[in-house]
Amino acid sequence: MRVPARLAQGEDLEAITRDAVLTRGLGRAYGDAALPPRPGARVAGSRLADRVLALDEARAVLRAEAGISLLRLHQLLLPRRLLVPVVPGTAFVTLGGMVAADVHGKNHHLAGSFGDHVRALRMRLASGEVREVRAPEQEDLLRATIGGMGLTGHILEVEIDLARIPSPWLIEEREVFPDLESLLAGLLADGARWPYTVAWADALARGAALGRGVVSRARFAEPPEAPEGVPARGRHTSVPLDLPWLPRFGVALHNRLRLAATHSGRRTVSPYASFHPLDAAGNWNRLYGRHGFTQHQCVIPREAGTEPVHELFRVLARTGASSYLVVIKDFGREGRGLLSFPRPGITVCLDLPLADPRTRPAVEALDEVVIAAGGRIYLAKDQLTGPAPFRRLEPRLEAFLAARRRFDPERRLSSALAVRLFGDPA
Repeated sequence: MRVPARLAQGEDLEAITRDAVLTRGLGRAYGDAALPPRPGARVAGSRLADRVLALDEARAVLRAEAGISLLRLHQLLLPRRLLVPVVPGTAFVTLGGMVAADVHGKNHHLAGSFGDHVRALRMRLASGEVREVRAPEQEDLLRATIGGMGLTGHILEVEIDLARIPSPWLIEEREVFPDLESLLAGLLADGARWPYTVAWADALARGAALGRGVVSRARFAEPPEAPEGVPARGRHTSVPLDLPWLPRFGVALHNRLRLAATHSGRRTVSPYASFHPLDAAGNWNRLYGRHGFTQHQCVIPREAGTEPVHELFRVLARTGASSYLVVIKDFGREGRGLLSFPRPGITVCLDLPLADPRTRPAVEALDEVVIAAGGRIYLAKDQLTGPAPFRRLEPRLEAFLAARRRFDPERRLSSALAVRLFGDPA
């Protein structure tokens, strides 16, 4: 998806956000959240506003400009035995983007989402006012901004609580499960004992094996267990060109080989390998061809049980859509923001190629399963859901729109996502 824009980049984020309709970080949102509402709109690029403003190691508190990347934060914090409290699946995301999307990680069942750890923001509001935003005095603006997809103001600076870690290395284990139900049970059981858990599932398997997969569980190593030194990101490759659409049988074969090659033993790994495995291959999205892919990520509430998760897999089988990558995580508490994605339950991520004509009907059918279960979809990943299904998915929407009208009554801030879902003018 491409929308031409006037991109203003610079180190002075306060200056370049003046008259901008949107702030864009590193552009890793899968959908249209970081795209302008119309061709030619002015967008502020934050990536050069990346200075650390304060680091209080004794209190484990960091304040930085919104454009600093998670990769740079890792390089700064890991040698100090500190970590951002919630680590998403890529290190190529900005601090401001992590607030706007209220990102989550493999430890959501314990730590919640990123917004839970935000102490304060410095923002430029739609009126042009630059304001320090702290709770409890301005909890209403904080709640609207955390997970608000950049539609309540430009985030200029972020102050967060950090987590302390015993070493910069992780101890990781993996276990193979033969079907979806045992995989989900294994994931939830591990969550009671391990701080970082995630499951990979095979959506291309047949019959009783549908949804088989691997649960990975990890914790930070204690000093006697950890290697010397601080882990580096390591070598990485890059996909040089758009590949032809991957055939289903090829991905099914890859899944079988992956399962066969999984060893259940314990190993020591770096945070880069454990938290950000896809970052090892630059431009990996080109594996899906020039049309790219969409990701349908939903959360099925705990009270709905595991049956809706099974139904998601059955929808893929009925529609013939092929999800080449399926990731499942255990969610803990409700997110802090008015539109925060997380809530207690099971989240399922399904990557689907856009070149496949069966993808859009599959997404529509997947949305119906989520609606029936009382679940949610993740706006940072979505690009195909329409406004009517979204209103059925999101009973909190009117509260968010009311807050948006309060802080931006003229809708000066907007995005392609706001045009698609909220009726903003294009």
